[in-house]
Amino acid sequence: MRNALALGRRSILLALAAAAAAAAAVAGCGGDGRTPLVVYSPHGRDLLTVVEQAYEAARPDVDVRWLDMGSQEVYDRIRSERANPQADVWFGGPATILARGAAEGLLAPSEPSWAGVLDAADRHPEGLYYTLYQTPTIIVYNRDAISADEAPADWDDLLDERWHDEVVIRDPLASGTMRTIFGKILADSVVETGSTEAGFAWLRRLDGQTREYVHSPAVLHEKLTRQEGVLTLWEMTDTLSLIDRGAPVAYRFPASGTAVIQDSVGVVAGSEHPGEAEAFLDWLGSPEALALAVREAFRLPARGDLDAEELAPWVADVQSRLRRAEVDWQMIEENGSEWMAEWDRAVRGQGGG
Repeated sequence: MRNALALGRRSILLALAAAAAAAAAVAGCGGDGRTPLVVYSPHGRDLLTVVEQAYEAARPDVDVRWLDMGSQEVYDRIRSERANPQADVWFGGPATILARGAAEGLLAPSEPSWAGVLDAADRHPEGLYYTLYQTPTIIVYNRDAISADEAPADWDDLLDERWHDEVVIRDPLASGTMRTIFGKILADSVVETGSTEAGFAWLRRLDGQTREYVHSPAVLHEKLTRQEGVLTLWEMTDTLSLIDRGAPVAYRFPASGTAVIQDSVGVVAGSEHPGEAEAFLDWLGSPEALALAVREAFRLPARGDLDAEELAPWVADVQSRLRRAEVDWQMIEENGSEWMAEWDRAVRGQGGG
């Protein structure tokens, strides 16, 4: 028993040492004299690599270091590090999650030069975060398995019995996108009926259709491509990137309306380099950086003063076809965590039959 306890203590010490080394590798000062800028983001390797390279070309004195994780995981990590912040910039995630962080003091005020061209709804009233991209939520399907005519036209069509065990979903507990989709369903239920009961009943039926909840977008893409599930609820930018790479997927905007996520950015409170963090935000929302994000990662800018045709043909096409749904974002912000805990406890894996 004594040996086992000693081994257990040794394992814990080794794990703590490894974690400290990893944190130092990300946040420590650069050995080449450049200022390190640490970015936590759910935007994925493709966009983050492009952003890193472009910004470092514009600012050779800055070393951009990013960590890619889910939107909820970014919030959890910044919250856990609040006593000793390791990140400088919170780059991406639904405004509902950043609003939670703002309310808890996790974000610092900033004022990028492009803030004034945003709609009021896309700016935190105290400048704690700003909407950078707009991300429509959509229905995605494998076009080798489902024709365009057969594909579900609206969210309710996913509950048709022919799609039983054919739906694969990104785990909502780690995904801001899925929390938004599920949150809208529950918020609509409250608006229409006065309670979440009908919304949870809908999610339970969807759970009965679901083959698997996966823990990363990469696995979700792989499952869809291999037809290990031929339908999902997801977001447009990721899907356009898949299509561009030749994946056999297609998408539809839900006929009843599309919830558009306000994908936001802010400076982390307690950042070691607040000036550099603000300069990075200013660059991210510039026409040049937004055009890069459109071209390389299919991001839809939130700025309304840019010419869609000049950005890319697909931007104008999406804007012409997109029918925005009304969403009670405040209700989702206030209740989202509680709703997801209830979903995890009472719905996940219990919808079969």
